[in-house]
Amino acid sequence: MFLNTLSGRFLILTTLFVMLAEVLIFVPSIARFREDYLLLRLERAQIASLALLANNGMVSDSLEKELLANAGVLNVVLRRDAVRQLVLSSPIPKPIYATYDLRDTDPFLLIRDAMAELLDPTDRIIRVIGNPVQDAGLLIEVTTETAPMRQAMIDYGLRILALSAIISIMTAFLLFLAVRRLLVVPIKRVVNHMTAYAEAPEDARRVIEPTASVTELREAEVALQSLQKQLTSALRQKERLAQLGGAVAKISHDLRNILTTAQLFADRMEDSKDPAVARAAPKLVGSISRAVNLCESSLAFGKAEEPPPALSHVALRPLVEDVIEGERLAAGGEASRITFLADVPPGLTMRADGEQLHRVLSNLVRNARQAIEATGEMGTIELGAGDSEGAWWIRVGDTGPGLPAKARDNLFTPFQGNARKGGFGLGLAIAAELARGHGGRLDLVRTGEDGTEFMIRLPKSVTAPEG
Repeated sequence: MFLNTLSGRFLILTTLFVMLAEVLIFVPSIARFREDYLLLRLERAQIASLALLANNGMVSDSLEKELLANAGVLNVVLRRDAVRQLVLSSPIPKPIYATYDLRDTDPFLLIRDAMAELLDPTDRIIRVIGNPVQDAGLLIEVTTETAPMRQAMIDYGLRILALSAIISIMTAFLLFLAVRRLLVVPIKRVVNHMTAYAEAPEDARRVIEPTASVTELREAEVALQSLQKQLTSALRQKERLAQLGGAVAKISHDLRNILTTAQLFADRMEDSKDPAVARAAPKLVGSISRAVNLCESSLAFGKAEEPPPALSHVALRPLVEDVIEGERLAAGGEASRITFLADVPPGLTMRADGEQLHRVLSNLVRNARQAIEATGEMGTIELGAGDSEGAWWIRVGDTGPGLPAKARDNLFTPFQGNARKGGFGLGLAIAAELARGHGGRLDLVRTGEDGTEFMIRLPKSVTAPEG
């Protein structure tokens, strides 16, 4: 419906406001017209009086009636040389209702009197006093009927209202065309762009190009363009991630089969007579087992079916030492420039999934090690743990260079929170997801030039995951 459109409502409002302005003009115009009407009666009455005086007051009754009729009054009183003289007169049909002195007028009184006479249809007799024109006396006074004056005011008001209506319609129509050109058409263009973009958001050709000349509309188009570009980029990234997820799933499937075979050979190495091989075999078996579990978890993740943690009582000290030993070997063993410290009470146990907790700690320690190695300086990685009344906590801190701003802004977002060149930003995302799976959380405590510290908190009671 047209009235529900922006153009329709603006057209109605414009018409109403213009009419209101015309009404505000109409009221003083009517008051001014009434004053001019009465002044004209005084002027005509003075001319008739002067004509009579010029003839020494000798006129016939018929001529006197004609002079009064032409002046539009019932009688005329002229004061000259302090003498009040009834110059022209005729019978007054009813008492005088009111007297109006036009020698010293107040605009508000003129408006009040004009509105009162316009709204009252009763024919009354009024007395009007004014100054004679051309200083032809001290005062002139006439009596007249209000009915002819009211009819003249109505005729004048109708002409004013008709003219106001024409002006209002023309003004509203011109404003309607201007608003339609400046606002409605650009808004419809934006809507059409949004509709077309929604049909194929991955098509960069459908991103809007700002063309509006109105500042506010152009700002809206620029904001919409930025939003569309971000959405198109995000859709493309999600599409690539989906393709990557399919490839990872295939790789994980085949790699799991390869590692299963390697696990069988590693199991036989435990029976070796070589002491070095016998010591390394359990660790090799454990590493291969974790690699197999990781492949299976990757397959589950690709199906958006990350398995829930298998909770059990886990001794934390051996698990932390195992993580440290693996990362120490990756760092170069005893010749490493990185010092690994473990501050974990020997008897501390927590209810968690040992494999998943190992993955969380491995990701955090590996990130810290790689950050320190990138600096070429010596550094320290420390793991601490403890418990409070309602939760267990594990702290992983390092003396590395700290996280860059981009990594902090997208810390736990896959493929965006990478803190080093060549990284994929998956380690922290996986660690945070596994912590949430335990009902806990992974938080960044601090980061800066003096190092970075993460805190893992796992609740002791079974509650809803923390936000």
